[in-house]
Amino acid sequence: MLLLPFGAAGAAAPLAGEQRLALERWLAAQAAGAPGQVTVRVDAPAALPPCPALQPFLPAGTRAWGRVTVGVRCPGERPWTRFLAARVTVEGAYLVAARPLPAGQALVAEDLAQRSGDLTALPASVLTDAGQAAGAVAVTAIAAGAPLRAELVRRPPAVQQGQLVRLQAGGAGFLVSTQARALVTAPAGATLQVKTLDGRLLSGIAGADGTVTLP
Repeated sequence: MLLLPFGAAGAAAPLAGEQRLALERWLAAQAAGAPGQVTVRVDAPAALPPCPALQPFLPAGTRAWGRVTVGVRCPGERPWTRFLAARVTVEGAYLVAARPLPAGQALVAEDLAQRSGDLTALPASVLTDAGQAAGAVAVTAIAAGAPLRAELVRRPPAVQQGQLVRLQAGGAGFLVSTQARALVTAPAGATLQVKTLDGRLLSGIAGADGTVTLP
């Protein structure tokens, strides 16, 4: 756990610059893996109670995304907890409709355009990779320039529930395969469960050709 040295004097003290920077670095680490450049700004209060070492944390159910509240906890004989306002910005690329898309249209590369902006200000379902829209069909009319969201498109199934599929697994220099039955309908790239002919339940990735590959 990150500890922020704070000083044990008896009077309240402002959050020092290096403490705030350490807290911002901690928040940025919580956003690791976000699809873009992460920047963090903590709105430091005028003063906090004295504490030898502050412990940062995120409240339950909170993630480091957009406007967020971050907690700082002081353990010891006189423990206390305070909550600070922060802003986590993720600058990254996302997909928009390059032209008006009627409902039912199968998307091709020319239908997609890339924009950059703060992903935390967009719906959580916005698509950030062209592969997420590959082969998809618009389920409703989409205006030119509108961000493409997962609920606005539907990828046709590559595997149907109950279908016999080729289940394959490979490694360095080898590939083995057997038959299995798909337990759900899934588009290409989705994870699904299959049941082998000898009754084993396995999870794999649906391929565009209808095969299922074990991870």
